[in-house]
Amino acid sequence: MRVDLSSALRGIAPRWPWIALGASLAILAGAHGLERFGGLYPCPLCLRQREIYWGAIALSVVGLFALRFASRPQLLKTLNVFLGLVFLTGGLIAFYHVAVEQGWLLAQCEAYGVSGDLMLGVDSSPIAAPRCDAPSWRLFGISMAGYNALASLVLAGLSFSFALARPARMELTLG
Repeated sequence: MRVDLSSALRGIAPRWPWIALGASLAILAGAHGLERFGGLYPCPLCLRQREIYWGAIALSVVGLFALRFASRPQLLKTLNVFLGLVFLTGGLIAFYHVAVEQGWLLAQCEAYGVSGDLMLGVDSSPIAAPRCDAPSWRLFGISMAGYNALASLVLAGLSFSFALARPARMELTLG
């Protein structure tokens, strides 16, 4: 059985802003869930990585709203390119965080004005902000920043792929 990748991309491309929106919401929900229920509080670089997903959410919502009123293939391609750039930026920030955790680069968390300061925990009790160079959780030797880098780069690659694909029908985006 032969699968034509370009036709598969064409069919999904009009839906990609919705998928990117859902992926960003899911990643933020996971991060906030681990913070709230797992007690894994974010360091300043972790918070910086979350900002990227908030940006992707805002871009997706505005883009989907624009596509609702002007369903043009070029607008969809532009939206997907911008989503790719946002996710690529997230991947770079996450990779920088991994480099800090591994000791490849030195970072002063104090430069962000949070590390060592007190922040409010889940129950509104003050806690010290975690250090950027000490990962609080790993799975198979990969920290949350590492998984975030992988997720961001996959989302960026998909966004760019869908930007290059010819959309099958614009009506799919409006549904």
